[in-house]
Amino acid sequence: MQATVRDISSLLEALYPPYIAEEWDNVGLQIGSYANQVKKIMVTLEADKEIVSEAIQQKIDLIITHHPLFFKPVKAINFDRPQGDLIRKLIQHNISLYAAHTNLDAGSNGLNQYLAEKLELQNITLLDASYSETLYKLVVYVPEEYEVQVRQSITDAGAGHIGKYSHCTFRMPGTGTFLPQKGSQPFIGATGQLEEVAEIRLETIVPQNKLDQVLTSIKKSHPYEEVAYDIYPLVNRNLSFSPGRIGVLPESMNLRKFCEHVKQKLAINTLRVVGDEQDVVNKIALVSGSGADFINAAHRNGCDLLLTGDVKYHEAKDAQALGLKIADAGHQQMERLMAPLLAEQLRAGCAAKGYAPEIIIQYSQECIKTI
Repeated sequence: MQATVRDISSLLEALYPPYIAEEWDNVGLQIGSYANQVKKIMVTLEADKEIVSEAIQQKIDLIITHHPLFFKPVKAINFDRPQGDLIRKLIQHNISLYAAHTNLDAGSNGLNQYLAEKLELQNITLLDASYSETLYKLVVYVPEEYEVQVRQSITDAGAGHIGKYSHCTFRMPGTGTFLPQKGSQPFIGATGQLEEVAEIRLETIVPQNKLDQVLTSIKKSHPYEEVAYDIYPLVNRNLSFSPGRIGVLPESMNLRKFCEHVKQKLAINTLRVVGDEQDVVNKIALVSGSGADFINAAHRNGCDLLLTGDVKYHEAKDAQALGLKIADAGHQQMERLMAPLLAEQLRAGCAAKGYAPEIIIQYSQECIKTI
């Protein structure tokens, strides 16, 4: 089956909903059309001159990046400027561009979770929850003989997830009454006659991001012309999301040994550190990209060290004053690992849907090098 940009976007947004991105971020489709067909996908950290040239050469239909091309509103598209030239080339060659950034960082199976697992951290938890998903109680009334059909439809659409359990519902029998008015086309009964029908009250939980598609599935699977249902907002929350993780090393080690561990597991050549080489670390906070804003959160959670990138001098001094060790592995060096993660997830998602695009990984050239 031939996939479109909309199909691939739907797969991405099921994994990494745009609403969990930071407010300042800009995620989703940046250039192109949802209707465009996708035969070949490139997954990469960012779209720069070299990446776009390679995409043109390889006849790529869709580039998926971590870093958005547009962070701020574009006031002009000047082909003589680097950004304008990229835009021109992407449009000329009908290449769509999609960005998954802080939503990919924060996702339950996103970049920070992936990095924490690659580092073999144990007891992994959220560093600082930035978003908690709103839950709704959905109640729908269904004729007894259609209860299984409707229940299967809504749970397949994403309702009924509680922790590691799916298809969670509750049902109760009762009697429904209705009087079809003039102009109606009742599935049961006749216009102008009061009907009493044996029905099931079917209840389940729906997260906010699944609500629209669950309601659509109800209307498709329910036999009635007018479906009776109720939606109740709940105080309890579903999944929480965080741009960072906390985990414990399999065994305590000194700072030097930990840095060697990071180099080996993440294929990183060098790190900058705050702390003495012989300082012992065990509880690790992890934030891919620029995570110095989480120094206080890491300290508050009793972490020995924060692993992140782009730490500035005064931020390093703040961490030192708190007694928190820092390992700065570099922004690009940590985040480039999003490419194999996302490519693997996309291949699995496409296979499940019957799509068969070719998916390639392309690494950007290092922006900052050591000599």
